[in-house]
Amino acid sequence: MSPSQFSIIETTLREGEQFCGANFSSQDRIEIARALDQFGVEYIEVTSPCASPQSRQDCQHLAQLGLYTKVLTHIRCHLEDAKVALDTGVHGINLFFGTSSFLRQFGHGKSINQIVDRATEVITFIHDQSPKTELRFSTEDSFRSLLPDLLQVYGAIDKLGMVNRFGLADTVGVATPNQVFNLVQTLRQHTNTDIEFHGHNDTGCAIANSYAALEAGATHINTTVLGIGERNGITPLAGLIARLYTLNPEQLQWKYRLPQLAALHQLVADKVGMAIPANHYIIGSAAFNHKAGVHAKAMLNNPQTYEAIDPNDFGLSRSFLINHKLTGRHAIANRASQLGLDFDPFQIQAITQTIKALADQQALTLETVDEILRSTFPMQQRQNPA
Repeated sequence: MSPSQFSIIETTLREGEQFCGANFSSQDRIEIARALDQFGVEYIEVTSPCASPQSRQDCQHLAQLGLYTKVLTHIRCHLEDAKVALDTGVHGINLFFGTSSFLRQFGHGKSINQIVDRATEVITFIHDQSPKTELRFSTEDSFRSLLPDLLQVYGAIDKLGMVNRFGLADTVGVATPNQVFNLVQTLRQHTNTDIEFHGHNDTGCAIANSYAALEAGATHINTTVLGIGERNGITPLAGLIARLYTLNPEQLQWKYRLPQLAALHQLVADKVGMAIPANHYIIGSAAFNHKAGVHAKAMLNNPQTYEAIDPNDFGLSRSFLINHKLTGRHAIANRASQLGLDFDPFQIQAITQTIKALADQQALTLETVDEILRSTFPMQQRQNPA
């Protein structure tokens, strides 16, 4: 698998709208769509135009913005929904139908044969009306569906020759990476059609599952900025980027405008009223902070010792935390050098011990450490006059 062989379907403007704190205005949607486009995602998925009158207007407007990315909308496998979606002028339509026993019994109430009949009707209608419109058909709750049922549905639709992608959805986040790999691989053995994976993060496996899907032959992955979505959300965009960067950073740099990742996340975070978690992938405030003395020493010699991701490629920088009891003399010496202060190794060791002892008694700030360094420097000047 190579990063050049897959596409991101970025669904912050569809799945992300289902996040508990999201209530995007029309202007919000335009700003987010433009930011996603500038970052370079291949597809943007937006809320069904049947959701509300404003959703319909926004869907149509986004499709006409002239973005490089393709705009898709996500609709039920209903003929009336398809008619509305076609009227918006989107580049692609994503259809879904629940196939698990839970959704068939307590959701739409249809049998597998009825699902095939309905899907065939809607897909044929869309293709006849607009052959150039990209079509994706996805089962919903794929990983709690029976394999024979899935293969029956996909097989019947594949024979139509009208669908560009098949989707597999871990709708409640129960799948493991092995399960995802096996199901994607099985579907790949039955079709040459592209395969899209949509993974929820209820059990914390969304990134690993998405990567497993790519390894098994999937071609498209759904993400949202900050991983926002229904319940615990889905595969976070930055998390997927981080996972893939470690495999081939050069290709990922060619594929996406990585320095825009942080601003994109801040934009969405502001729109949904949440702070970016400090430990979020790549763009969190702690992502490139180094604290332990052993780490700092090695990092100062070669950043690759404790960083698999280069912050410079994302327009970010690393930092060394020294205001704590875990600090080491190499980090303290580095800070002294940044301040233009010159100490010999014995003095650095003494200053380091002073900082450690003080940190045992109270919380320290960087300003406190700097003051210790500066106040010590005049003293050592007096002891060692030029």
